[in-house]
Amino acid sequence: MAQQKPGEPRKLRTSVKGPLMFSAFWAVLAFVATLIFASGGSAKTPRFDLAFTAAGIAFIVILVVLAMLSMGHKPNDEHLGKGSGVNLSSRSSGHGGHPAQSRPDAGTPDADPHGSGDDVR
Repeated sequence: MAQQKPGEPRKLRTSVKGPLMFSAFWAVLAFVATLIFASGGSAKTPRFDLAFTAAGIAFIVILVVLAMLSMGHKPNDEHLGKGSGVNLSSRSSGHGGHPAQSRPDAGTPDADPHGSGDDVR
């Protein structure tokens, strides 16, 4: 809020117009869906009471969820995007980021003289 200058429009994240329009859209959708499906057909009277209730609930719940998400938003620090990760080169590392280690008994002909797959020592 300290970066807000008078006369300039607010950013989308700090503006209230976006979340209100998003909530209103889902409220209208809930109103129409409830009005159609709660009446039980076109021969019966439409249930406006249930439709207004569903629209109000949808509007409030979505608005609260969006408010909580916007309050919990925190931009990442600048140094996190610089590429200072642990594994910068995958050529010198083994599986899981550990350096590749050679096993002394792997691949030697006298490690398994019978070829049975069991290590005889």
